[in-house]
Amino acid sequence: MIDRHAHPDASVVDAIIRSRRAIRFFTKEAVARRVIEDLLDVARNAPSNSNTQPWRVHVLTGQRKTALSDALRQAHDDDAHPPLRHMPDPLPDAMRSRQEGFGMRYYGALGVAKSDVRERANVTARNFDFFGAPVGMIFSIDSTLTKYSWLDYGIFIQTVMLAARAVGLATCAQVSFARFQNVIADHLHFPPGHEVVCGMSLGFPDEEAPVNRIDMAREPVRNFSTFLGFD
Repeated sequence: MIDRHAHPDASVVDAIIRSRRAIRFFTKEAVARRVIEDLLDVARNAPSNSNTQPWRVHVLTGQRKTALSDALRQAHDDDAHPPLRHMPDPLPDAMRSRQEGFGMRYYGALGVAKSDVRERANVTARNFDFFGAPVGMIFSIDSTLTKYSWLDYGIFIQTVMLAARAVGLATCAQVSFARFQNVIADHLHFPPGHEVVCGMSLGFPDEEAPVNRIDMAREPVRNFSTFLGFD
């Protein structure tokens, strides 16, 4: 029988997975291109259906990141794009309660009241500056692919985040970028038929920011698992 707690690699892997969290305030410290290339070199080993590897990654820093952020912030302020429907309405009850718990903790850490619509919009706008991180990533996919390739993509993105965490970097995956598909496609010269999966902020975490210390609750294993055929 495997004793997981005695395995020499388990404590390291577990610590990386358990300590990963969404970071929304970053320091200004730069991240070298070679470091990012190494992260992606690790992540490319993620599994995919029939080895199709559906990911395409656009990595930005400096003026190129600023130019995209400015365009996205303008699009956000203009509010001419339709809202991003990234979840069903109504959301199933159990998930809705978890979503509401997230909102309470997140906006509470920022000192923003639920009724303050304008300030909440300003908080959302920070997404498009990649939360001040020195590196922004946009992930895109061939839009003809099915949900199974999107599953592959999720595994790849998680692998990027864990590889980053292993070297002391922090990340935040951000679906909000998908609202501005056309703006991003124009700036990054997407191949025909590609669409945004999500964005990601990457850099060194600001350890003093209260919002970076939010402890998000996770459901215990018994609440989401069924075991059959075990003694």
